[in-house]
Amino acid sequence: MQPRNMSMSGVVDLAAVKAAQEAKAKAEQTRAEAARQGGAGAVAPADLVIDVAEAGFERDVLQRSAEVPVVLDFWAEWCQPCKQLSPVLERLAVEYNGRILLAKIDVDANQMLMQQFGIQGIPAVFAVVAGQALPLFQGAAGEDQIRGTLDQLIQVAEERFGLTGLTVDPDAQPGAAPPAGAAVAAGPYDALLEAAVQALDAGDLAGAVQAYKNVLGDDPGNSEAKLGLAQAELLQRVQGMDPQAVRTAAAEKPADAEAQIAGADLDLVGGHVEDAFGRLIEAVRRTAGDDRDAVRRRLLELFEVVGTDDPRVVNARRALARALF
Repeated sequence: MQPRNMSMSGVVDLAAVKAAQEAKAKAEQTRAEAARQGGAGAVAPADLVIDVAEAGFERDVLQRSAEVPVVLDFWAEWCQPCKQLSPVLERLAVEYNGRILLAKIDVDANQMLMQQFGIQGIPAVFAVVAGQALPLFQGAAGEDQIRGTLDQLIQVAEERFGLTGLTVDPDAQPGAAPPAGAAVAAGPYDALLEAAVQALDAGDLAGAVQAYKNVLGDDPGNSEAKLGLAQAELLQRVQGMDPQAVRTAAAEKPADAEAQIAGADLDLVGGHVEDAFGRLIEAVRRTAGDDRDAVRRRLLELFEVVGTDDPRVVNARRALARALF
């Protein structure tokens, strides 16, 4: 079953930014339950460093990033600086005790991933947090610099995305941890999802939003509900807008965050995906402080509506990274 009324591609598999507080509470509850059960569902220290390939990237990185910040170490056997950096990252991943997960990617064997992240040279280190890719640093780096970067990453992941990391049990058997999201039982939500779709078809956007939230309250990893919620909230935002007034305001106030956000919502509903992304990326360049953060958050939300694997989203992520850094 697929949410209707909008022509959007892809499926969002990860927590939305706006659900950060709910995700944080759920993650803390899961960690507390694991502790009460004597480490049930916990990972071994050896599981904090993994090798990742293109075929398993969605499972091993994207899905995991809904639980814990995933640090990507792009390396190659012939790269001497990589041989200096990688052991430091591996040691720190274990030392941080579940606050990060280190995913090592051999660029010779995974050229497509290297291209998707726009990597020009190695070593290169990225992070993926709740499905959002963030460049950390490229080239050699001292341990103090790496620690400072990881500390900031962990803080952002918890405060903005509600990620509290993995539970680590020194006595757990390596490789015995359940897959991402396995601790959350997925129930039979077809009736609720169908009710949400019917509400969309009837124009009851508030009802659709609530129905999708009801599903996510019990099953935060439900990809269909996440996509449906993102679409329904977008439609709800543009309902009652005066398109001409919105477009005029956006054209006359290029540095006004609210005007550009409203214009981007209208662009996306009208099917002008690249225009919506371009408008907000340019607004990121023109704004600062809270306004800039509001524009960035809305852009990430629109990425979710379109689909994280859409080529337009991939290109826009790179452009956003350049605008931010």
